[in-house]
Amino acid sequence: ARYLLEQDFPGMRIGPEPTTDSFIAVMQGDMEGIIPGNALVVDPKKPFRKLNAFGNAFLNRFVCAQLPNPVLESISVIDTPGILSGEKQRISRGYDFAAVLEWFAERVDRIILLFDAHKLDISDEFSEVIKALKNHEDKMRVVLNKADQIETQQLMRVYGALMWSLGKIVNTPEVIRVYIGSFWSHPLLIPDNRKLFEAEEQDLFRDIQSLPRNAALRKLNDLIKRARLAKVHAYIISSLKKEMPSVFGKDNKKKELVNNLAEIYGQIEREHQISPGDFPNLKRMQDQLQAQDFSKFQPLKSKLLEVVDDMLAHDIAQLMVLVRQEESQRPIQMVKGGAFEGTLDKPMYDEIFYTLSPVDGKITGANAKKEMVRSKLPNSVLGKIWKLADIDKDGMLDDEEFALANHLIKVKLEGHELPNELPAHLLPPSKRKLAE
Repeated sequence: ARYLLEQDFPGMRIGPEPTTDSFIAVMQGDMEGIIPGNALVVDPKKPFRKLNAFGNAFLNRFVCAQLPNPVLESISVIDTPGILSGEKQRISRGYDFAAVLEWFAERVDRIILLFDAHKLDISDEFSEVIKALKNHEDKMRVVLNKADQIETQQLMRVYGALMWSLGKIVNTPEVIRVYIGSFWSHPLLIPDNRKLFEAEEQDLFRDIQSLPRNAALRKLNDLIKRARLAKVHAYIISSLKKEMPSVFGKDNKKKELVNNLAEIYGQIEREHQISPGDFPNLKRMQDQLQAQDFSKFQPLKSKLLEVVDDMLAHDIAQLMVLVRQEESQRPIQMVKGGAFEGTLDKPMYDEIFYTLSPVDGKITGANAKKEMVRSKLPNSVLGKIWKLADIDKDGMLDDEEFALANHLIKVKLEGHELPNELPAHLLPPSKRKLAE
């Protein structure tokens, strides 16, 4: 999230290990600040009311970080706790971690699984997480991060190991897409695969940028999925109701029906020509049925089922046409701002910056000039570039100002005129507040 926004956000954590056990919803807001979980679930303007069911153990570990950022005008980001490995995962989180993940998975448009290339670990808890994300594999993308920390040969081995591990636990007809790169603001440690990392980053950004454009179609698809699940659920409940005795032996019959639920699924599947993928998870359904009184279940209302069938056959088809028409008539909405601007090619400039002996994160004017004169631009032009790039006017350049200076040199070398004042979209993230 920090990398995409190019800005720190309240509650943000960066560390080699998961440092907190919190879910952070990073969302657009006029003022920077944090809203705690208990306040979030009673806020009618936020989509989190149903999370109340997970109780205080979860809500104490759930916050919303609000801040003004152009990226957040198009998308919101849910930053989840890190997956624990080894002994650490034995310590209970105090709430149903997998169930919370599943709740979010049903509602988000994209699920990005992050792995560090230099310490790849597919733990037992991660396998549980993947199971919680079942039926949402189409939303999943994988990022093999910090891939600049290891040599090319080792990177290929790690990539292969990751694909093999994912293949065993992610059930998809297609190979899951894995993006290889270094999605943080540090200079590349081993720069051999720069071109690969840049191409992968652009592919991932294009994927994320397509989300607002396709949101209506995905919501429609979700509605269809839910309607089909509701229909199957009605068949299951009515089948159980029919089998129950009217007076005696209810408890024994209930146990028998729960144990034979797989057979009931098969019978409904054959009788109504329903795909096996439309049925709820067998074990979870059995667990939930244990606490229910089957005699209170409602009989099947065939007229309501006809309405659902009619909706799926006709209304949805008409809605699909309307959505496509609306998409074609309005301008394409793309995620903008933050890392999506892609103007400064910063990782490349960072590497040069760190060869110029920075002190306390800044290089002197003399050291910067040694690099800038390589462009063979006249001193008058380089002077103008320096004035634009040295935003805090301290006679030195930090990594962002140096990247900006190099970008302006590139603009001039491509034959464009330099602006008299720095446009807002070129202002580095950390300097935006300074300018205000």
